[in-house]
Amino acid sequence: MNNLDIASRMQEFYSSQSNMVPLHAAHGHFCTSHSHINYYIDLTTLKTRISEARECAKLIERNYRGKAIAIDTIVCMDGTETVGTFLAQEFEDNKYLITNKHASIYVVTPEYNRNNQLMFRDNIAATIKGKNVLLLMATTTTGRTITRSMECIKYYQGNVVGVDSLFSTIDEVNGFKVNHIFEANDLPGYEAYDPNDCPFCKKGIQIEAMVNGFGYSQYMAF
Repeated sequence: MNNLDIASRMQEFYSSQSNMVPLHAAHGHFCTSHSHINYYIDLTTLKTRISEARECAKLIERNYRGKAIAIDTIVCMDGTETVGTFLAQEFEDNKYLITNKHASIYVVTPEYNRNNQLMFRDNIAATIKGKNVLLLMATTTTGRTITRSMECIKYYQGNVVGVDSLFSTIDEVNGFKVNHIFEANDLPGYEAYDPNDCPFCKKGIQIEAMVNGFGYSQYMAF
């Protein structure tokens, strides 16, 4: 595989939920921090283009419509802050219960410390402590990042009330349903492999790039 032409191999895929938010993906051999996958999924436009981010927010809000749920804070992972901001607006416009004194939702993102642990600084931790928190992800393949994020929120005494991901291959983590806009079935032949059982690696096919919710980084295979 040519590790210089990922962008040129991008194709558009659409969710059964909407034809207004295209998912861009390229077939190949890629690795995440926890698995190897045969598609690089590019969520850039969903996270940065206003029209698409707004549509994503509307689709996510539908998962909670009619439910007795309070949402005080949205924790955004992997650069989903734009979607999270529109989502907060959707919740407020649709009169969801908010227990914050100012009746408005916080939209925040954790940091990583030098030990690669998630953390909230003291001035942000107040938006988590005692709050009803919705966790918003970009991509979910194994659920480990969700688990890690939930543990962080719990450590700061937040109460997770929902989990959403723009793309997810799993439907449940730690007893929580993972709502998603796109799923594996939206990408023909999508597969995720344990790094020790990757068929590409067994055939000696180079990894094209390290990928995560922010994008991809190309490098020579090791």
